[in-house]
Amino acid sequence: MLEEHGLLELVRKVPALLVRFLRMAWSADRRAVVVLFVAEIASGAGAAVLLTMTAKAMGPLVGTGTVASRVHEAGPYLIGAGCAAAFARGAHAFGTWAEDRLRPQLLTAADRALIHAALSVRLEVYNDPAFTQDREKAETGVVRSERLVTEVQVFLGSLIRLVAAGGVLAGLHPLMLGVLMLAVLPSGAGAVVRARIEYRTHLTVSAGRTVKQMMRGYAANRHFGDEMHGNGMIPYLKFWYDRITDTIDAKILAQTPKQLRTDLLSYAASGVCLAGAYGVLAWLTVSGRVSLAVSATVIVAVRQALASVRDLLAYTVGLLRHCLYLADWERFVDNGRSPEKVPRTDGKTVPPVVETVRVEKVSYWYPNKPAPALDEVSLTFQRGEVVAVVGENGSGKSTLVRLLLGLYTAEKGTVSWDGIDLAEANQGTLSDRTAVVPQDFACWPLSVRENVTLGQPRTWDDEAVWEALAQVGMVDVVRELPRGLDTLLARELWGGVTLSGGQWQRVACARALYRQPALLVLDEPTSEMDARGEHQIFTELKKVARDRITVVVTHRLDNTRIADRIVVMEHGRVTEQGPFDQLVTAGGLFQELYELSHDR
Repeated sequence: MLEEHGLLELVRKVPALLVRFLRMAWSADRRAVVVLFVAEIASGAGAAVLLTMTAKAMGPLVGTGTVASRVHEAGPYLIGAGCAAAFARGAHAFGTWAEDRLRPQLLTAADRALIHAALSVRLEVYNDPAFTQDREKAETGVVRSERLVTEVQVFLGSLIRLVAAGGVLAGLHPLMLGVLMLAVLPSGAGAVVRARIEYRTHLTVSAGRTVKQMMRGYAANRHFGDEMHGNGMIPYLKFWYDRITDTIDAKILAQTPKQLRTDLLSYAASGVCLAGAYGVLAWLTVSGRVSLAVSATVIVAVRQALASVRDLLAYTVGLLRHCLYLADWERFVDNGRSPEKVPRTDGKTVPPVVETVRVEKVSYWYPNKPAPALDEVSLTFQRGEVVAVVGENGSGKSTLVRLLLGLYTAEKGTVSWDGIDLAEANQGTLSDRTAVVPQDFACWPLSVRENVTLGQPRTWDDEAVWEALAQVGMVDVVRELPRGLDTLLARELWGGVTLSGGQWQRVACARALYRQPALLVLDEPTSEMDARGEHQIFTELKKVARDRITVVVTHRLDNTRIADRIVVMEHGRVTEQGPFDQLVTAGGLFQELYELSHDR
């Protein structure tokens, strides 16, 4: 990251990031980019004309003769200066218009790129502990991308005006450019150092801010209200939130002495150099090397240049800081597109109907875990078969189904569909053949129809949607909603409604059945349903099982009676297999768990 490089390396890398930013801006709104640059150049040209007119007016004004004659002689130049000032302000107005157009579009472009990158990576990338932190840094870069437009505009305008002032002074006398440079340059190093201190502070507190943001989400989420209030958690949550906030603030405040030292040294150096610049100017004037009119113009130019430099340095700090954050965004987006992180799209096409899925000596490890989640697992699944996977928490059930779905890639061994190794399969065609009801399913703030179809309708009409809803017993519920299938399932939004936990789980099952997949995986699909809903779901599963491979993960062992085969897992291994009637009396883990579930 840029923060790790030295001062010169930091400054050297900023232009490359600005080029990336300008490319984004160009793609978003070419006209606004052109207007922004032309307007700032025109504004700088107006400032140069203003200074030139001022220089020409200085001759008569500090010369000899009556006041009236001197003012009369300087009058045309003063009028020209006024016109130049008006022109510069008008050009700046167009630049502000372009900035107002670019800011929201740049924010949208950066945000879209980040979300696309996050959605494009394979699921197992989320297991990397660094992924969340990198995304949090990139989120900051998205916010800063909008501010960067303003920073670039002011930076560009200040730089152009500074260059214009230098050009005018060089035209008056070659030594005057040196006087200007002596007065304005020393603050630059301080600006860069301050930007690095602020960025380092951001990195120091980024992990704490991530946790704090997570807690904010929980505290503001009505779904956790019952638990927070019913369990008396409010005082503790307030204490916890205050504690982490104080910790973050303490780390930020610890950096302020460094910022103060940087500012004091920078201001002191600037003051000494400015005094030296005025001393050189006085010596040149007294020695007759420059005229009094030129000296007066130089003083005006230096004051104008100092104003430009103050803006330039202030926005250089912002520019460098925003570029540092933009580098985090750029790295996250680029990493999200790297071949090793994105699902494979050039592999073998998975057929729409799959007869056999084989798991052969598969092992899988999660990061920072001492033992594998799966250890040398071998299984075979046949079309038309319902397989129940059971076991205690942490036995590897969810990892197994993710490997079956191709969401994870086996680190050892192979998972194949009709002989096609999923590591070599086209992930796009694979996902078209699967459907899953996870334990933590999403309650999408979409209409009922879109919650079932997930934006992938199979037919032009709603017949298939109603059929899926009928399979899970939700037809009457949906017909009673204000707008039927068009009802928005989000109480937080105007016109929206919400469903109960069990009803939402039925919708999750409906969307899986609607897909008519080759492989159907249900992980605790009835955990929030009543007895009637649970019976209906498993009855429907048995009806549709002949056309696909069905895998059910459950802790409710009575539900495994519908399965043709039960797979029992312990510590990442398969320890038992067989039908319910066999395992319930086999003396193994399944019998133990079954008896415990009835010992109440």
